[in-house]
Amino acid sequence: MSLDVLVSHLYIFVLATFVGLLVIRRVSPLLHTPLMSLTNAISAIAVVGSIVVAGKEESTLSTVLGTAAVAASMINIVGGYLITYRMLVMFKKHKQVK
Repeated sequence: MSLDVLVSHLYIFVLATFVGLLVIRRVSPLLHTPLMSLTNAISAIAVVGSIVVAGKEESTLSTVLGTAAVAASMINIVGGYLITYRMLVMFKKHKQVK
């Protein structure tokens, strides 16, 4: 991988991070549960992409970064589902005990 390609990928990563932070900060607190469900779907796509990157074995760096991306995305997915589940349980009506 040439230096120009690496710099352009790093530039895209920094811009995507900045735009993502700006978008998430402007979300109303009422929309956090639906947003969490959406980010779980996006993280699932990231898992597939990172598995592809890690599986290519082009270089040690790409394999390590792909594996780290798989781990981070899976942590995000599991945590997102746990948080969504806890929030949905809070809104269920509880049976009264007599």
